[in-house]
Amino acid sequence: MASSVTEKAAPCCSSESPALAVSDWTQHPEEPAHNALPLHPIEVLPGSHPTTPAPKGLPIMVKSHTSHPLDPLSAAEISVAVATVRAAGATPEVRDGMRFIEVVLVEPDKHVVALADAYFFPPFQPSLLQRTKGRPIIPGKLPPRQARLIVYNRKSNETSVWIVELSEDHAATRGGHHRAKVISSKVVPDVQPPMDAVEYAECEATVKNFPPFREAMKRRGIEDMDLVMVDPWNAGYYSEADAPSRRLSKPLVFCRSESDCPMENGYARPVEGLHILVDMQNMVVLEFEDRRLVPLPPVDPLRNYTRGVTRGGVDRIDVKPLHVIQPEGPSFRVDGHFVEWQKFCLRGGVDRIDVKPLHVIQPEGPSFRVDGHFVEWQKWSFRVGFTPREGLVIYSVSYLDGSRGRRPVAHRLSFVEMVVPYGDPNEPHYRKNAFDAGEDGLGKNAHSLKRGCDCLGYIKYFDAHYNNFTGGVETIENAVCLHEEDHGILWKHQDWRTGLAEDGKIEAEVKLTGILSLGALQPGETRKYGTMIAPGLYAPVHQHFFVARMNMAVDCKPGEAHNQVVEVNAKVEGPGKENIHNNAFYAEEELIRSEMEAMRDCNPHAARHWIVRNTRTVNRTGQLTGYKLVPGSNCLPLAGDEAFFLRRGAFVKHNLWVTRYAPDEMYPGGEFPNQNPRVGEGLATWVQQNRSLEEADVVLWYVFGVTHIPRLEDYPVMPVEHIGFMLMPYGFFNCSPAVDVPPNASVLDHKEDGMSTKAISNGLIAKL
Repeated sequence: MASSVTEKAAPCCSSESPALAVSDWTQHPEEPAHNALPLHPIEVLPGSHPTTPAPKGLPIMVKSHTSHPLDPLSAAEISVAVATVRAAGATPEVRDGMRFIEVVLVEPDKHVVALADAYFFPPFQPSLLQRTKGRPIIPGKLPPRQARLIVYNRKSNETSVWIVELSEDHAATRGGHHRAKVISSKVVPDVQPPMDAVEYAECEATVKNFPPFREAMKRRGIEDMDLVMVDPWNAGYYSEADAPSRRLSKPLVFCRSESDCPMENGYARPVEGLHILVDMQNMVVLEFEDRRLVPLPPVDPLRNYTRGVTRGGVDRIDVKPLHVIQPEGPSFRVDGHFVEWQKFCLRGGVDRIDVKPLHVIQPEGPSFRVDGHFVEWQKWSFRVGFTPREGLVIYSVSYLDGSRGRRPVAHRLSFVEMVVPYGDPNEPHYRKNAFDAGEDGLGKNAHSLKRGCDCLGYIKYFDAHYNNFTGGVETIENAVCLHEEDHGILWKHQDWRTGLAEDGKIEAEVKLTGILSLGALQPGETRKYGTMIAPGLYAPVHQHFFVARMNMAVDCKPGEAHNQVVEVNAKVEGPGKENIHNNAFYAEEELIRSEMEAMRDCNPHAARHWIVRNTRTVNRTGQLTGYKLVPGSNCLPLAGDEAFFLRRGAFVKHNLWVTRYAPDEMYPGGEFPNQNPRVGEGLATWVQQNRSLEEADVVLWYVFGVTHIPRLEDYPVMPVEHIGFMLMPYGFFNCSPAVDVPPNASVLDHKEDGMSTKAISNGLIAKL
């Protein structure tokens, strides 16, 4: 799964105002930062910062910092952390058994981030700090960065968590000094950490070399083991036999038809009827049964997702190229992992001058017809992060609002889980309910993004570093990309008298694609829990659930906890004197006062949405400033209350959860969902505290999904399907923040023959 930050922009015939969007937000538990160390404070005069020449008598910062407190760990820092933990092993046997599941940044307290942004790193934002009497006091340097490591010991079957303190010297060295400081270590009992690709490969080899398995494949006409694909799946938890005292996998088996075709879709030939249980610690087959002989599905000529000629046809030749041209470069600026995007000017001032043109050029004409349009956008700045579990993380989202300075909107945004339960009660499909983040990792499965396919125009790429199973460093080049693309109309209104206009919205979306997990059937057999795709081949029904964790901070400076959440429902006015025409309806707000009240579901009949408001900041009408969460299409689990996957995934029972921020509450199903025997761990347990939300540092957990009833058009690879939600300002601004985007002097209408153009007047424009 590839992660990308997408900055969306307008074509040449628009107002040339790019729109910013974040796609595929794809965390490690935040632990209290171990930064209570003696720091020497220095006094800073208002308006100055430690990296600029200080007034006479004013000390400057003791030491510069090369890494922001929220920057992802570098490759050198990962190597140093691994070497430090390995060296701390009590015995050679312990050190030899160490396998490294995850090495991530310990995210510091929010006040440390605020100090860094105010005085240590550009663009230097002292306005983020709360006002205090007298001159602000800041430390001479920031606390050292720390790494958090999840270590699985293959010899003892123990999982442990380590905290290591890094330094600039340690971070700058790779393979040299590695005596960083171990802050703490603890064994976490009764858990299994995520599986690793190295284990997957070892498991496949173990199964393929198991004599009873080879005999079972021979019964199905397969003797060439190079054709066989063994996919280890986590065991889940269905009984005490799946307890985390053993590290287990229940693989699924598939078989290709050609050994010399690496692009063949082997998943189009599932092997049914085999029960396999593998001990992943010792790599031995614990259980094997050939329960039912189902013939392999016949070779389907449509099974491959390769060039048309390999499927008995040809690729289409009428798809014409589309080029994105930005002659002045992008409208965003990147400094390390900090991103700024456009400037904001107050009304009564001047139009923005830093919105650079983005041209969409199609030298052979378009493959479809469109109208010219403006692009929706707001002014944003944020930091780009990355973890092997979540993938893309976005920090410190804020809006530069003229004289009001930088106004925070959210502290941290990411996807923290993805669950895919299947709806077929038959073996093996009933146990397909992968927790893709918690059992495997979204980030470490990211792909390198490619120009022209994943990203267009001027592109800023971010590489991602993560550890492998043995502690080495892997690098995903171009794991995250920042670019501009067309996203539709910014604002528009047509008045028959004046021809003036306005409208706009911000939308976040997830694009789903991939291959189907198929099953094989006996000749003549049908099954109501799926769709027949080809002879002997069917696709079970299933659902996809995503969990977006949003630690909001609407108009809250670090240290402030002044947010609350209200639910808004549209109500129909009953008949009576106030509704004599029976057409009346209104919006009714209800404050969500506590966590037990905050387990909410979508209701399209009432246009239900939720608003995060600042309890102490108002707009010009006296209303509290806020941001609202508007659901898109959504669903709830289509499973009975006693379904086993709901023991570990109780969080999918509701579309929205709201909690009071706690640094160790990061994953909705708990940190270790793999083989987790504890019912309702995570969100469902945390909310039992029923903490107050009336004025708090709030976290929104939005669960959204899609019910997938497969169709033939989803085979062999599913075209993109879109789901998502919107985050929209609600009284955050005093008016539309987009009205100062300068219009084009003229808009050109290209005729279909491409031979001539004409200017469109300010008359009525019909959109086809």
